[in-house]
Amino acid sequence: DMVVDNASLIAKAWGMSDTLVGLTIVAIGTSLPEFVTSVIAATKGESDLALGNVIGSNIFNMLLIIGVSALISPITYNLKYNLDMSILVVAMLILALFPVIPPKNKMSRVNGVVYLALYVGYLGLMFIV
Repeated sequence: DMVVDNASLIAKAWGMSDTLVGLTIVAIGTSLPEFVTSVIAATKGESDLALGNVIGSNIFNMLLIIGVSALISPITYNLKYNLDMSILVVAMLILALFPVIPPKNKMSRVNGVVYLALYVGYLGLMFIV
């Protein structure tokens, strides 16, 4: 809670838009519990739990949270979100390909580097656009 509140205040002081704050700082702050859970599960060899936690959290956020929020107050869709949605779809497609690219049925360190590079590129793109 402190991370999100204070990071949002700092970002707004730097003149960042609400969308950029939500896509970066708030997203990171609210995902920290999932991150910690997945890291602990991965270090204990519980890879199914680590991956299931990430995928389940995203499904929950995409369907339930957006659905309930729209029920309470209609959400306007901005065409600028298309870039973010495209990146989300590409990331999901890459995840779906990992079981068929060597090493099969395993998320290797190389796969992890690919995802980290994509995220860093995404953050860079968000600050440019």
